Amino acid sequence: MRDINEMPSCLIATFTMIMGNKWKLMIIRDLLNQETCFGELKRDLDGISHKVLTENLRSLESDGIVKRNAYNEGNVRRVAYSMTEFGMTLEKIYRDIADWGNAYKDFLKAQKS
Repeated sequence: MRDINEMPSCLIATFTMIMGNKWKLMIIRDLLNQETCFGELKRDLDGISHKVLTENLRSLESDGIVKRNAYNEGNVRRVAYSMTEFGMTLEKIYRDIADWGNAYKDFLKAQKS
């Protein structure tokens, strides 16, 4: 977990520090919908390497956004990831971003007319 004294005074910079890259944003997008295992995330995030996915999941877990859930199913151990209660507070932000993305696409279509 980060130290509060490490956080920038600008709140947008704080958000950017935690979310930081496209992969974290896409991981959170997937986990807001449901708990997902590592392999499913890797398949869904076209182009992400095993190493980068692992690093980003660990970072999100360390920041208290994502939690790692280990299951023993017979002789097989399965690991899945889900959002923490605090991480779920991002849901509204993601809906707003999606709405903005749709509005921007409509804007671009209107510009062509």
